[in-house]
Amino acid sequence: MKETIINLKKIENEMEKRKNIPIISYNKGEKVHKKQLLFHKCPKRNRWVFGGNRSGKTECGAVEVVYLACGIHPYKKNKLTEGWVVSLSRQVQRDVAQKKILHYLPEHYIEKVVMLSGAQGSLESGVIDFIVVRSEVGGLSKIGFRTCDQGREKFQGASLDYVWFDEEPPYDIYQECRMRVLDKCGEIFGTMTPLKGLTWVYNQIYLNENNDNEVWYEQMEWADNPYLSKDEIENMTKNMSQDEIESRRYGKFRASSGLVYPEFDENVNVIEPFDIPKEWQDTISIDPGLHNPLSAHFYCVDFDGNVYVVAEHYEAEKDVAYHANKIKEIADILGWKRDRSGKLIALIDPAASQKTLSSEKTVVELFNDNGILVNTKVNKDMFSGIAVVKSYLKNAEGRSRLFIFKNCVNLIREIKSYWWGDGDNPIKKDDHALDELRYYLMTKPKNIFHPKKSEIQKDKERLAKKLRFNK
Repeated sequence: MKETIINLKKIENEMEKRKNIPIISYNKGEKVHKKQLLFHKCPKRNRWVFGGNRSGKTECGAVEVVYLACGIHPYKKNKLTEGWVVSLSRQVQRDVAQKKILHYLPEHYIEKVVMLSGAQGSLESGVIDFIVVRSEVGGLSKIGFRTCDQGREKFQGASLDYVWFDEEPPYDIYQECRMRVLDKCGEIFGTMTPLKGLTWVYNQIYLNENNDNEVWYEQMEWADNPYLSKDEIENMTKNMSQDEIESRRYGKFRASSGLVYPEFDENVNVIEPFDIPKEWQDTISIDPGLHNPLSAHFYCVDFDGNVYVVAEHYEAEKDVAYHANKIKEIADILGWKRDRSGKLIALIDPAASQKTLSSEKTVVELFNDNGILVNTKVNKDMFSGIAVVKSYLKNAEGRSRLFIFKNCVNLIREIKSYWWGDGDNPIKKDDHALDELRYYLMTKPKNIFHPKKSEIQKDKERLAKKLRFNK
């Protein structure tokens, strides 16, 4: 009996001791950083966190490395790993990424540490070359450290399971590291504050201009960090410019010209697809293109006047017959309404009424021949249209009325990359989806009258809204 009590006491002491181990207590308890958990749970192989200073972004990278090295990842299949931690310089490595990893890596997991400089007995004050880690799966893992100021050549040759970029690396080093994880189907993850403007990270990760299915990102701001008090946030904000607030608090990319749609919030305006009630179906809007992409989106409106963009077709270098068939295929999948003659109804740029040298018929006539009846009576005033889009993204009361299904990747990308240029005009680049979005919102009646809803309609509306907000 006495021996049993002693053993229980040992277990209790061990459990109490483990409570104070950072990697065990990380994101557990009353305060949970939800966006950090989203990062760790995400299965994508190219993940990034764009966050302000002190938003909790660096912890994501450091903890992920420790999870992978120790074989204790709570959301992935564990195995022996070899990876790199990439910092901008040795000093930054020592003061930021290395410091965070040593904070979260329990001493009993460390088999060996090889130093580049400094003493073995004082790891925090030196610069580490690599750490050999005992893994829970049996065997040893390895955490290596590299710095961008070493140049691309120092990143050649290795075969890795992961690379963590602490802050934005040069593009050639990023590309070289992608080669390092290629044969192991490994992963890249980065944590950074976007202070350099519209760099390659903006194009390839934030906009995902190549529509890479493995690219994922999350933006973190100070309010996402449950350990920062409101008073502290207010004090930090007081002496900062608006540009600094955008990047250092909210982790947003910025350019000197400014975004046309700063009201756009991906966490609000982009939603998971759900089954739209047939009564919500409104129309299709098309911006025609031959060498440029043709953009077409399917628009729905609920009984409160909220607009949903539920599907898209976006492709270049094809003729009208091809585009019409693609649009009809999407309509068939959605069960989209047609007129009495079986044709789809759509809005289109009035320029489609003009004949071209390459065809005896106009684009309007060609669409009609291919089963889509298009209406050219749209308001093309750009500045009025931009104002209307802004009001749908966020009105005077701060409420959004425009919701885009996340599968409409090209519309989302165009909104995020639409900047003001010289002469108070937007830069005319990648705005095909935005043009037809304006046509649609400008053509809609100001007041939409709906007849009294049946109980079935009300029930459908309740179910659809429940799906939208619970996903």
